[in-house]
Amino acid sequence: METKTFQITGSFKAGRSWERFSKRVSSNNEKNAAEKLYSLIGSEHGLKRNLIRIESMVMKDA
Repeated sequence: METKTFQITGSFKAGRSWERFSKRVSSNNEKNAAEKLYSLIGSEHGLKRNLIRIESMVMKDA
């Protein structure tokens, strides 16, 4: 199975405001890339998934 790189942008709740992010994630498909992003951002900032918003996901060349 081929691994693809996805550029994901969005925002997450940081105190009272929303902080923007842009992150590259390697995964087999979009669904797994989103799950990986929720896991990474959630663990880094101690957030639940409902406080993370994905605005765009674009497949990039590796």
